[in-house]
Amino acid sequence: MYFIYVIELSKKVFSENRKFREANPQFNGVLECLYVGMTSKTPKERFDQHKNGTLSKKGHKLSSTIVQKYGLYLRGSLFNHIDPIKSRTDALKMEEQLALELRRKKYAVWFN
Repeated sequence: MYFIYVIELSKKVFSENRKFREANPQFNGVLECLYVGMTSKTPKERFDQHKNGTLSKKGHKLSSTIVQKYGLYLRGSLFNHIDPIKSRTDALKMEEQLALELRRKKYAVWFN
């Protein structure tokens, strides 16, 4: 099972990270900056991995630099309505779909 999650980011990410800014030309500074992801862990466990800069057993980085540096907290109101998803492929599609939907609503969003 896979879960979709949303993390609110500090608005500093918009002024300090060129790639984030370029990915969000629609952002007007009113709403929040967000990170959308998917995980086989609970959203809380995944958030903690991001913030702690956790590495896998093989030494691969399991955290997003953007979340590690700018992540504030989980935004359950933006993802709790999404049921767990059985396949990784479907979860990746849902991650992108939610991220683009939030961008259309004028949030600044980062996703993989």
